[in-house]
Amino acid sequence: MQEQVNYLAPVSEASVEDRSEFIWKCYAHVVGAILAFAGVEAYFFQTGIAERIALPMLNNWLMVLGAFMLGGWGATHVAHRLQSTAAQYAAFAFFIVLEAVIFVPMLYMAAATQPGVIDSAAGVTIIGCVALIATAMITRKDFSFLRGLLVWVGLLAMVGIIGSIFFGFELGTWFSVAMIGFAGAAVLYDTSNILHHYPKDKYVAASMALFASIALMFWYVLRLFMSRN
Repeated sequence: MQEQVNYLAPVSEASVEDRSEFIWKCYAHVVGAILAFAGVEAYFFQTGIAERIALPMLNNWLMVLGAFMLGGWGATHVAHRLQSTAAQYAAFAFFIVLEAVIFVPMLYMAAATQPGVIDSAAGVTIIGCVALIATAMITRKDFSFLRGLLVWVGLLAMVGIIGSIFFGFELGTWFSVAMIGFAGAAVLYDTSNILHHYPKDKYVAASMALFASIALMFWYVLRLFMSRN
């Protein structure tokens, strides 16, 4: 999820051909980012790097949770302010690797204790995101009104995470459910921005924002599935 971008002429004012090209570029980059993320994770686990990353991070679980949210916001924030396409690609590549590292302890624990839950969570995430993206594209509705809600809910989530670190209370099942809803709203918002508000030269940044929201949903779907067993 990222702020609305409208300081240049939005792609919605471009020709049909330019709009179609922009949208296809965005979703191709998102699919590419997901495949790259999966490839980095596979490399980590096949080489044993995952265990070396996961073990120290598992002792600071809630800080990992905070880093996950801050990393998503920070990286996409930077990407939106980079004018060079090459610099946007560099930020996107860095963000994919960062997400892969932050996901390692969750995936390591899931693989060790609940085989199969990763595939189930990934399937539910893909189905849910495809449905949300299709809803935004079919209805053509502008979901930019969600921005204020997403900002406030995101801040409240960070307050909850920080509070749980300092006061030792658990972020239970309902927190995961609420964050899945938050991620779903972010997917709608990002898709709406792709359709209505991004300038056509910002397809990398647009893809990065949507990938961050999909990763957020996968994190909390996986967390919810793991908490049920």
